[in-house]
Amino acid sequence: MLTHLSVRHFATVDQLELEPENGLTVISGETGAGKSVIIDALGLTLGDRADSSIVRHGHDRAEVLATFDVSNNLAARQWLAERELDDEEQCLLRRTVRADGRSRAYVNGTPTPLAEVRELGERLISIHSQHEHQALLKKDAHRQLLDNFADARDLANSVREHWRHWQKARRAHDEALNQAREQNEKEELLRFQLEELDALALQDGELEQLEQEQQRLGNAESLIRVCQQSLNALYEGEEGTCNDHLSQVSHWLDDARNNDDGLGSIADTVESARLQVEAAADDLRHYLEKLDLDPARLSQVEERLSQCYTLARKHRVRPEELVEHHRSLLAESDALGNVDAHLHALAEQETSAQQHYMDSARKLSKARRSAAKALSQQVQKQLTALGMKAAQLDASLSECSPTLDGLEEVEFLFSANPGQPLKPLGKVASGGELSRVSLAIQVICARNLTVPSLVFDEVDVGVGGGVAEIVGRLLRELGQHAQVLCITHQPQVASQGHQHWQVHKIQGDDTTHTRIQGLDETARVEELARMLGGVEITESTRNHAKEMLSKAQAA
Repeated sequence: MLTHLSVRHFATVDQLELEPENGLTVISGETGAGKSVIIDALGLTLGDRADSSIVRHGHDRAEVLATFDVSNNLAARQWLAERELDDEEQCLLRRTVRADGRSRAYVNGTPTPLAEVRELGERLISIHSQHEHQALLKKDAHRQLLDNFADARDLANSVREHWRHWQKARRAHDEALNQAREQNEKEELLRFQLEELDALALQDGELEQLEQEQQRLGNAESLIRVCQQSLNALYEGEEGTCNDHLSQVSHWLDDARNNDDGLGSIADTVESARLQVEAAADDLRHYLEKLDLDPARLSQVEERLSQCYTLARKHRVRPEELVEHHRSLLAESDALGNVDAHLHALAEQETSAQQHYMDSARKLSKARRSAAKALSQQVQKQLTALGMKAAQLDASLSECSPTLDGLEEVEFLFSANPGQPLKPLGKVASGGELSRVSLAIQVICARNLTVPSLVFDEVDVGVGGGVAEIVGRLLRELGQHAQVLCITHQPQVASQGHQHWQVHKIQGDDTTHTRIQGLDETARVEELARMLGGVEITESTRNHAKEMLSKAQAA
């Protein structure tokens, strides 16, 4: 519950400290005194939008602090604990607005985004505006009121989340189907390209080997001549070969080193060179044995090379990239071959998401059907108490195609007079009737809310006399179960309060202040007399006010 409200430099308020108690607290005052400032300030701490116009003239910022006791508010305590913002059994909301329009929000001293502050606010307090009856002109409001009454807000949010997942899965499946259609032509081209490359079957390193073999076969005659000449010069010539000369030098040095050991290393080097010449001659001999003039093989090699070069040009790659290009096309073909499996997986995901949506939507439908009957009956009872004995209201559910909000449309049907058929509320109810229906629904729905604090901002507008007294009794009854704050102009409502605050405006030559004070019994009589009698308050009016207060408090 709200235990303390501090307002500084906000609109016409310079400084204000309020400590609401349990039960029904009524707030009254002259028109224009600033009663709505309390609601606006409280809404600011709960995440409402703000601008620089709310900062009191002459000050650089406005500040509002609201303290809540959350010892018995499990939902709020869990929310705070999940974000490590808990502070034992207390929750402090603070909001500052600077003169330049910038604002900041804090939860238990920690800066917090407004979206999260609003989430927390929904667990702390519920504010019902005097203009809420206008929302009854829209079917969306009917659905939200029914879901609130059914305590199905979390289920409705789950339905919306499952709907988003379903639509996301459906779009992914549709996009994949469109892509699959576009890939048909691509598959045909790819299949033709792979047939050519498969037929060529070029292997790693084969192109380089072919080019070398072409080079060798194309120059075989000159290679044979050069190799034979070299072999003759090195080893196989009739006289004066390199081997002969090295053998002679080696023989001379072997004889000479008997006279000088210093020639030994030189003799060894020459002998090593002779042995290398002999080895080179052997290698040349073996090379010549393999080197043949083979025009047929040369023609085969040149034909295969021509195929490689032609296909490389056709695929717009370099010849040495053909093998890797072939692998790439094979991988692409495999991926395209898995399109069916991919489509099947996406179809299963869409079906699963749809089923989750339908399961949660059916649960929501069941909760709505059960709550619609109870809501209609309870509103009917309250309308009778509010002086509309012949009025009927029905929370009608009509099936529709699956939507973000479920499988049915919710619409309140209304009839004010006997014999008249039920028709859409917004089309047949007058302004006064809408106000009473709105009040009845708000009071009933408030009983089903889990938040411990309720605020009603002139929800009794448009009613008076005995009906206003009934409104007051309803609010007082709510005050037995929750903390209720109500701004009112009706003395019949004000007399029902467990506490009474009066708002009044103090005007000076160049400044205006709004003040709020709690009233004792004597002051309450005076305020009720003012609300009853207007400008001139007579003793008779005071006696009427005293009787009204005594009767209300004794109930």
